[in-house]
Amino acid sequence: MKSRHIIVALVILSIAVVEYAALSRVNISKLLASVATSQSADPGPGTSGSPSPSPVTPYDVKHLLKPDKKFLGVAIDGAPTDMSKIEGFATRVGKKPNLIAIYESFDDAFAISEARKAYEYGALPVIRWEPFKPTLVDIAAGKQDHYILTFAESIRTLNLPVVLTFAHEMNGDWYSWGRQNNSPADFVAAWRHIHGLFARAAVKNVIWAWTPNVINPMPNVKLKPYYPGDQYVDWVGMDGYYTHKGKKTFDTLFEPTMKQIRAFTKRPFLIVETAAEPGSSRPAQIADLFEGIADRPDVLGLVWFNNDGSGKWNIDRDAASMRSFRDEAKSAAFGFRVA
Repeated sequence: MKSRHIIVALVILSIAVVEYAALSRVNISKLLASVATSQSADPGPGTSGSPSPSPVTPYDVKHLLKPDKKFLGVAIDGAPTDMSKIEGFATRVGKKPNLIAIYESFDDAFAISEARKAYEYGALPVIRWEPFKPTLVDIAAGKQDHYILTFAESIRTLNLPVVLTFAHEMNGDWYSWGRQNNSPADFVAAWRHIHGLFARAAVKNVIWAWTPNVINPMPNVKLKPYYPGDQYVDWVGMDGYYTHKGKKTFDTLFEPTMKQIRAFTKRPFLIVETAAEPGSSRPAQIADLFEGIADRPDVLGLVWFNNDGSGKWNIDRDAASMRSFRDEAKSAAFGFRVA
C-alpha cells in the first residue's frame, strides 16, 4: 500500500515538472514573439509591453545604487560555488566582502544558485557576462534572443539584486568583443538590445554596470562612442591594475579615465576589477587604492581580483600585502551587508 502511494506521488511530481517546463517555454516564446513585432523600437527602461506582472513584489535596487558606505568586493576562482573561499578571505582581511564577482560565458545559464549564495552571505553578485562566441553584430540583430531572454527570466525569478557587466573592457583589443573586431556602434547596439530584452521580460533587479578598461594602455581610444546612454546604465565600472610599468598611483591609474568619462555622464564609478603585481611596492599600492576610493564620493568601491592570473595578483601568500589590505579594509567607510 505504501509503495503504491509513493508511485502515485512520483507520477504527480513528474507531471508538475513537465507542466512547469512547458510553461517556461511558453513564456519565452511569448517574449520572442513580442520582440519580433517590435524589433525596431528599443523600449528603454520602464516601457510597457512586458508580460503580466508577477504577484511577487520585484526587488527594488534603488537603495544600492549609491549607498552611504563603500563596497568591498572580491573575485576568487571557485567562489561563490564554494563559499568557504569567500569566508577564508574574509577571515584573513578582517571584513566580509559585499561584492562577489561571477564570470559567465555568454552560452552559460545564469548562475542562479551562486548568485543566491552570494546574497545570503550579505553580498551583491557581480555577473561578468562575456560574449566569447556570438558576435556583437549577431546579438544586436536578435540572433541570441532566446538565450538572452532565458537568462533574463532566470534573473527575474531570482528576485534578488544582481550587478550585470556585459562585454567588459570593450575598448581593448584582447577580447573577441574588443575594438579589433567591432566598432563602438556594434557594442552600443548589442548593449541596448540586451537592455531592451530585459525590459520586455520585466526584469527590475539588475544594476547595469558599463565597464571599460582604464584608458592608459590605449589613450587614443575614446570612450564616449562606446557609451550606451544614461537610460541604459546605472554604474560606470572600471577595470585597472597596478603593474610595474611606470609609477602607478590611484591618480595616474584611474583619474585620466574618470576625467574623460565625466565629460559625458555623472553616473557613479565602481572599480570592478583591480589588483597589484607582487613586489615591494604592493602594500603601498593597496593603501593608495583604498585611500583614493575613500577620498572620492562618486567612487562606490572596488572588487579585488584575488587570483594568480597573468600577474600573480593573489595576496594570500604575501603577508605584507595582506596586512596592508586588512589595515585599510577595517575602515568604517568600507563594507556593509547587502539586503
